Amino acid sequence: MRGQGTTPKISLNAPVILGFSGVCMIALLLGYLTNHASTNAVFSVYHSSLFDPLTYVRFVGHIFGHASWEHFISNIMLILLVGPLLEEKYGSFSISIVILTTAIVTGIINYILFPNIQLLGASGVVFAFILLSSLTSFKDGTIPLTFILVTAIYIGKEIYSGIFVSDNISNFTHILGGMVGAGFGFLMNKKY
Repeated sequence: MRGQGTTPKISLNAPVILGFSGVCMIALLLGYLTNHASTNAVFSVYHSSLFDPLTYVRFVGHIFGHASWEHFISNIMLILLVGPLLEEKYGSFSISIVILTTAIVTGIINYILFPNIQLLGASGVVFAFILLSSLTSFKDGTIPLTFILVTAIYIGKEIYSGIFVSDNISNFTHILGGMVGAGFGFLMNKKY
């Protein structure tokens, strides 16, 4: 029981996740303030000249951009739910590497394979975190059943949606993000 006069303190429990979420919020607001010019310039990947320095910025910057408030909320809620637990387990540096790797892999692959599609949003990071979280109890020689189920459900849904559903969602990015998260899950859990 807390003593009288003691006020609870707010802790900065996941600085990378909070910082990432803050940058996403700023990018969204800038997008609205600039009628999406900032989103097109920095916070999305599309086929542009390799001589344009912003092309390389966009390979990472696209994970911060979101098309709408709803798009932002759907990604950030999952990141804020799963991310702090992962950052606590693996550390801020490792989570930063997962985010950066996911951004670069999804950005470059989208640039190469889908030249007519503009990619933006943190859903690749969301899927990386989902698969990474399902491997938190991984031990050498075993594969958690939760990992198998999560992989089958999430990746299976993305494959199905990619084939049968016509929408503006990059299912391939979700799959790539999941693969990055799974890869890091196997690698990082060997250290812990």
